[in-house]
Order: sequence, then C-alpha cells, then structure tokens
Amino acid sequence: MPAPHFTRRRKAVMLAAAGALLAGMTVQSAATAAPAPAPGAPAADYYQDALGKEGDALKSALHTIISDQQVLSYDDVWDALQVTDAAPSDSGSVVLLYSGQTRSGSQHGGDQDDWNREHVWAKSHGDFGTSPGPGTDIHHLRPTDVSVNGVRGNKDFDNGGSPVDEAPDSSTDSDSFEPRDAVKGDVARMIFYMATRYEGSDGPDLELNDQVDNGSAPYMGRLSVLKQWHAQDPVDSFEENRNQAIFDQFQGNRNPFIDHPEWVESIW
Repeated sequence: MPAPHFTRRRKAVMLAAAGALLAGMTVQSAATAAPAPAPGAPAADYYQDALGKEGDALKSALHTIISDQQVLSYDDVWDALQVTDAAPSDSGSVVLLYSGQTRSGSQHGGDQDDWNREHVWAKSHGDFGTSPGPGTDIHHLRPTDVSVNGVRGNKDFDNGGSPVDEAPDSSTDSDSFEPRDAVKGDVARMIFYMATRYEGSDGPDLELNDQVDNGSAPYMGRLSVLKQWHAQDPVDSFEENRNQAIFDQFQGNRNPFIDHPEWVESIW
C-alpha cells in the first residue's frame, strides 16, 4: 500500500496536469473562435458574393444581395422613420435631414409645423411615386420640414444657390439643391444605394448621370458632385446606426456604401 504522502503528491500532480490541459483547451478555443461582428457591422458573410469584384460585376452582385428585403407600405414609413431618424438626445423626436432641426416624432402630416417623408431620390425621377419598393424604401426616405421638402421638389443635387428658408445651411437654385455639409455624404450614399438596388427587374431602372434638370427620366445627378460629397462627408455614427436599424428592424437589407465606402469609386 503506497505511503499517504505519495498518494497526496500523485493526486496534486494529476490535478495540476488536468488544470493545465483544461486551460490550454480554453485558450485554443478562444483563439480559433470566429470573432463577433463589431457593433453596427453586417454579418461576416453578408457581402460574401461581392468580395473581389469590381465595376459592373460588383454592382450586379450588390444588387442581388440588397434586393433581398422586406417591402414596406407607405404608411409603415411613418413609424419606421421615428426609429431610424430618432434624435440622439431625444428618442421622441426625429432629425430633419436638410435643416438638422428636431421635431416631435409623432407630429407628422401636412401642417407647416410638422414633418413629412422626403424621397431623396425624387420619386418623379423614374415615376415610381409612393409604390411599395422604391417609393417606400427607407434607405432613401428621410424626415424633412414640409416647406423645405417643397423647395427641394424633384431637383437634382449640385453645388450652389441661395440659402433655403427653414434650412439656411442648405441652398437651392432653379434646377438643383445642395444639402448642408453635415449630410452631403449621407445624401450621396442614399443615391448610390438607389442606383444599385433598382435595376429594372422589380421596378424602375435608376441610373446616375452628370447633369441636372433630369425631370421625369429615371436619372439623378450630378454624379461628379455626389462623389465629391461622398469623400467630403465620411460615414458617421448616425448613418451607421440608421443602416443597422433598417437591417435589424424593418427591411433586412443594408446600404453597402455605408459599410464599404470604397465601393463607390470602384463602380463609378
């Protein structure tokens, strides 16, 4: 029969070895586990079919990916915008796109003191109106002051003009509209999204060009200026959070030019 001190020593050695083995397994497991996506980032495989592509091939792949979405009704948009565009300091209010002012989220409609739904890609450019799909896609619908929305109308985007009443940091002239500096990139990336998402298979075939005064044609400009705005005003946390809320809670798709700003130059 072994001596008691030998038995205790053997048990201690065995326990120490087992502990070391378990610790090694834990370290190895942690080292080989897939990292969790960063907050506000898409799942690792969301853009898998677009990776490594460029130009038209990239645009086509992104179109296929982001076309998998839940289509909202025009009434759904009211409730969605109160979430996606909630003021960071007051979740009961929304941030107006062109002025940066906040308004009560529940106060929407037709009065001058209210806010309404601005189609950043003007709905007459392609004549899609408020039809489900392009007319209700909240990746390009934003809260705006009613009067400012009327001033913008269906104008293309370009630099220049005079300050807009109720949104003096934005400008307009007879055939174009220039949003305030803080959202120039936001506007550009929404336009890039629409030109990628709607390619004629399930709605209008929307395209970008380098002119203004496009009228009812399914075009939006000015492309060269939109690209400048995209570079001038990088993606910020408000835009990232908005993209994530649309993905998680409403449409289940994303704006790829928020997640991958570098793809703009590759496509256009």
